[in-house]
Amino acid sequence: MSSFRSSDDMHDRCVHCIGRVDSICNAIEDCDLAVLASESSKMTVSGGRSFIDEGSPAHDFFVVTGGRAKLFTLLPDGRRQVTGFAEGGDFLGLAASDSYAFSAEALGGVSLCRFPHASMQRLTARFPNLEHRLREEASRELALMQARMTLLGRKTARERLATFLIERCQGPHRAAPVLKQPIEIDLPMPRTDIADYLGLTIETVSRTFSLFRREKLISVRGITHITLLDPERISAIADGME
Repeated sequence: MSSFRSSDDMHDRCVHCIGRVDSICNAIEDCDLAVLASESSKMTVSGGRSFIDEGSPAHDFFVVTGGRAKLFTLLPDGRRQVTGFAEGGDFLGLAASDSYAFSAEALGGVSLCRFPHASMQRLTARFPNLEHRLREEASRELALMQARMTLLGRKTARERLATFLIERCQGPHRAAPVLKQPIEIDLPMPRTDIADYLGLTIETVSRTFSLFRREKLISVRGITHITLLDPERISAIADGME
């Protein structure tokens, strides 16, 4: 059986992808999507499986096209430090040199588009706008790193959890949410991952969630579904205004 794919098939694979709107791929014009697709491959990773391993040779970049993943590093004693959560449109591996400085693990399954380094080099040489878009992505990652330093270094437990909830409802690729009305979000990561990300114990995270519920700031349905009942006040808490 032939594995030949027409340029139309390859174009269609990209044009309907979430990464087309939200990721670095939006630097490529529609007429060149077949070229973009030819330099990449699709992959799916089941929940709990890693697709980037800290310390392994950094041969590929990844665009998250569906689902979510957690990013983490390993401490010398073997514990995990969660450093972030990736979702649709996020670009992973930009800061990598010879080896990856972090690991990435699927949360409940994730779909990805994989770009070998050589392919990305060919794409940036052909499409100068893509190189500019990559510089923008590097600047965004630096801003996120600075915000995380503030989160861990200066904020209280209450402020950290409020910041996390606001981050989840706005995201790096979405428009700023309307804070005057309730906002529904899904948190597919376990509370232990949230605690690791916020630099808190799981007991503190659970206690702060319960406090927010008693104050009618949030409601919780099941394990993962959260409604921010008063997102404006949660945002004020995150900013240290309350």
